[in-house]
Amino acid sequence: MRFTPTVRNLNKLLDLKSLKMLDHYSQFNPSPLTIKQFMEFGRTATEEESFTFLRKEIPVRLSNIMKEINLLPGNLLQMPSVLIVQGWYAQSFIDLVEFESSSPTSLVNLVQFCQTLKTVQTRHTNVVQTMAQGVLELKDCHMVDHQTDMAIQYFLDRFYMSRISMRMLMHQHTLLFEPDADKDTPRIGMIDPHCKVKSVIMEAFQNAAFLCEEYYDCAPDIEIKGQTLVKNAKGKKVGLELVYPPPHLYHILFELFKNSMRATVETHSKSHELPEIEVLVAKGEHDVSIRVSDQGGGIPRHITDHLFHYLFSTAPRPSMTPTKAPLAGYGYGLPLSRLYARYFHGDLILNSYDGYGTDAVVYLKALTHEATELLPVFNKTSTKQYKSSIPTADWTDPTFSGSSRGFTPPTSPGSSSRKVVTTAV
Repeated sequence: MRFTPTVRNLNKLLDLKSLKMLDHYSQFNPSPLTIKQFMEFGRTATEEESFTFLRKEIPVRLSNIMKEINLLPGNLLQMPSVLIVQGWYAQSFIDLVEFESSSPTSLVNLVQFCQTLKTVQTRHTNVVQTMAQGVLELKDCHMVDHQTDMAIQYFLDRFYMSRISMRMLMHQHTLLFEPDADKDTPRIGMIDPHCKVKSVIMEAFQNAAFLCEEYYDCAPDIEIKGQTLVKNAKGKKVGLELVYPPPHLYHILFELFKNSMRATVETHSKSHELPEIEVLVAKGEHDVSIRVSDQGGGIPRHITDHLFHYLFSTAPRPSMTPTKAPLAGYGYGLPLSRLYARYFHGDLILNSYDGYGTDAVVYLKALTHEATELLPVFNKTSTKQYKSSIPTADWTDPTFSGSSRGFTPPTSPGSSSRKVVTTAV
């Protein structure tokens, strides 16, 4: 029997028992949760119930994406940085399946599980940069044809989305149940039931402005308009709130502000005054929309198609180990921000007007029962994506919805279902 280089990698990284466990868990679909379920689970579930759910769900999500790595081009799989990432994932899988048959009523097991989750989070801290470095290593030493590039882009969207989802699950558990967990916070793990949209906007703007001033000695101002105030049940005007993880919203807005500020400053470098960055906030029955508009000169239409392409950047590529935080240039800020928006079935779109400026619009679900995790599923349909030279409609395409977007229907915690061949990606 001939093994692909990746399968040989897994054989080196996992013992026979762990390989069988990987095969077993990868037969199951992940169980996507809604923000409403995260809230209810966080408020009412015990540590034992969370342990029982996560000791299966996280290995299911890990094994799904580890199997999918096998489908990547062989040259990419042999890049040093990709081998490092594979090693991290294999070790985390081994660490977590140790709890498969552990008693959920044992305090020792619960404490060890919580510590293991924190160890995994720390181990995976640099996954995004390391995987990006692996792709750069490939491009520096091999010619990458269009089909290979499409396969890499497709995989990275799914790989990073899987990472976002697993970190969400792990953070929820540790924030709620670790020994020194803050019991007085109004947040439910990572989720703030009263996430103040304007506050997050201002925090992201101020931090991006600080970075911009470090590089250019100036930064544009901000104008916020729209529905920043809404009437509550008593008819009193209050700041617009959203049930959402603030770090996710911050990540998206910080990236958009950095891009807008750089474009604005470079376009108006000879002007005495910089045009403001305008933010419009709107809330409807189903969506909260945030539009960030700049007068940074816009982007030609033939380039806008590439803006969500990993490792594409309009700025020079900075060092992978910078001495200070770079303003731009790595080429994964926008695609990652779109994944954060899409994770709970929102979206991020860009409309650029060459010669004038750019509008970036963030859409978020206003209703917690509609904000469902968007999770990649490994199956025969996803396998075809790596072999087809013609892009196929799938979950990364916002014009497609439902089962074609690569997520399984919402299920209750702990009810992972076995895969069916016909499951769409």
